[in-house]
Amino acid sequence: MDKMTLIVSIVAATLRMATPLIFTGLGGVFSENSGVVNIGLEGMMIIGAFFAVLGSYLTGSPIIGILFAAVAGGVIAALHAFLSIHLRADQVISGTAINLFATAFASFMIFRVFNTGGQTNIVNSLSYHIPKFIENIPVFGKLLGGLNWFVYIAIILVFITDFILYKTPFGLRIRAVGEHPGAADTLGISVYKIRYICVILSGVLAGIGGASLSIGLSNLFREGMTAGRGYIALAAMIFGNWRPKGTMWACLLFAFGSALQINAQMLSFQIPDEIYAMIPYVLTMFALAGFVGKTVAPAADGIAYIKGKR
Repeated sequence: MDKMTLIVSIVAATLRMATPLIFTGLGGVFSENSGVVNIGLEGMMIIGAFFAVLGSYLTGSPIIGILFAAVAGGVIAALHAFLSIHLRADQVISGTAINLFATAFASFMIFRVFNTGGQTNIVNSLSYHIPKFIENIPVFGKLLGGLNWFVYIAIILVFITDFILYKTPFGLRIRAVGEHPGAADTLGISVYKIRYICVILSGVLAGIGGASLSIGLSNLFREGMTAGRGYIALAAMIFGNWRPKGTMWACLLFAFGSALQINAQMLSFQIPDEIYAMIPYVLTMFALAGFVGKTVAPAADGIAYIKGKR
């Protein structure tokens, strides 16, 4: 294989592998900019990945599967919002509980619905085809041919999220609630409402991120499919300083390690596959160790708001 083909293959794989991280990371951006820590993104990805397959299995339509994933992720996020905002439970513990529940629930549903253990049946995945004349363009055609629709949606969503947060009144309210909820409340902004919307939206995006794994990169759901990607997306969000574009670049960096693993056999380096498999997680640890102190979270992130308290 020539070098250009190898480069195109790695770039395409990086974009594909970054896509679930970008969806989920953007969910974290919304949630944490409003002041709610969402450790449960991993569990919401798991739920989204399973329900995407379930929706496609029941209806034969992967589009319906994506809707199933978005709704399921939103419902689980609403639970986290209720526990964190109204009951003022510890947000980290609530998110961790959701992760544990999602893992067990998905395993149980695989057995109940598909009568199998470990993975579901193969279902219709989201098809992806580009026009033949584009596919025949040297280099560019090969790159586009190696992507899927989720990639384009994720990249577009980064710029939409950035516009919402920094160019709209709603985005200003989100950031106000995340920085100084008491002051926002005195101005007539409903802190609880904004936080509920953002946390539920984070679940919707994480659910779609899970769908991009199960019916985007694959055509089934199996236990352990997310492989900690929800946590990596959280690290990418922190590395990206809680900003959409920064989160995207961090996701691409972490996904690059996975892309190297996929293309390991094409590389001339004689390195065990396990080393390549470690790269995304090692990058995550280095990023958290080296940059967390240099990033600034929203001032009220993780702090429960009590209306009327001074």
